[in-house]
Amino acid sequence: MKSAFIGMCGLCVSAMAMADSPKEVEQVLDTLHSSAAKADGHLYFSLFSKDAVFIGTDASERWSLAAFRSFAKPWFDQGKGWTYHVTQRHVYLSSDGNVAWFDEMLSNQSYGQTRGTGVLLQEQGQWKIIQYHLTIPVPNEIAKDVVKSIRAHQQKKSQVNNK
Repeated sequence: MKSAFIGMCGLCVSAMAMADSPKEVEQVLDTLHSSAAKADGHLYFSLFSKDAVFIGTDASERWSLAAFRSFAKPWFDQGKGWTYHVTQRHVYLSSDGNVAWFDEMLSNQSYGQTRGTGVLLQEQGQWKIIQYHLTIPVPNEIAKDVVKSIRAHQQKKSQVNNK
């Protein structure tokens, strides 16, 4: 009876810890956005796993953490960051509570409405971003026009590169 009670207490503590996990993930994501806005590169990059990948809005933007840090460093060194305001967010956890994934809608002065998606892992008791993917959602009604513009841009770029 005593061991059953102890086991039930352990399950309750585990369930309570998992209940806090989405909030902890949200705090990491909130810190990510606030540190970018403040151009705090040290804090910003501390939130990523050492094996993280950042995927930007351009098709060429698939950066390792080191490459992304190199890209962002000159901006952060000048005190220039980027500001995205969260307008909606959904966070999900794996059954063991060690993996989280999310999608969030963001607002940015230059790019308008954007979407961030990604994955976080528990590493030594801390949530770390292993992948972040920023996209610009395209309304279905104009998607074909956007695709035409992208193809025209790619063709023009290809012609310039082949000269």
